[in-house]
Amino acid sequence: MALRDAVMAALLEGEASGYDLAKGFDASVANFWMATPQQLYRELERMERDGLIRARVVEQQRRPTKRLFSLTEAGLAAVRDHTVAPATRPTTIRDELLVKVQCVDTGDAEAVRAAITERVAWATAKLARYERLQARLLNGRSEDDHLADAERIGPYLTLLRGMEFERENIRWGELAVRVLDQRASTSLPAPGPTGAVTGPG
Repeated sequence: MALRDAVMAALLEGEASGYDLAKGFDASVANFWMATPQQLYRELERMERDGLIRARVVEQQRRPTKRLFSLTEAGLAAVRDHTVAPATRPTTIRDELLVKVQCVDTGDAEAVRAAITERVAWATAKLARYERLQARLLNGRSEDDHLADAERIGPYLTLLRGMEFERENIRWGELAVRVLDQRASTSLPAPGPTGAVTGPG
């Protein structure tokens, strides 16, 4: 999926400035697509040039003039085309932390444990943000009512997927830390490079 598809998905919420998109990306499509502000601004320029979005200039008192972007008819058609395009294979895991964990038996176990703990903290904070967004979307209603009556259900369904992803990050991280702590407490001899246990010669 191209970044422009994610930007168009975000603009389905309504017109937004580049700043608003960069700030709000984390609260809309960041549970399935990440981008830096610089990437977003560059993509907005290309999308405007390609006729997928239009910009409306808004004058502000004591603040710089801003441009609000919205989807054109061509942009809406591109969104529809994207939904019917064949889906690619699911994204595979490509995570530097897992490479560190793979090497934990011959590496620095404490450093790996710290990296896992940091990941759990990051996932916990992100899950909390998602839960606050969920509460805003539900606005006091039950989930069943929201899914039955909401004008748009796509944002809520992708939010649920993002929440489950972070919950799994937390579950796995807590399990990995427990295993490392248990092994450290038993003072197991470290395996050698070939997997043979090393001990007193």
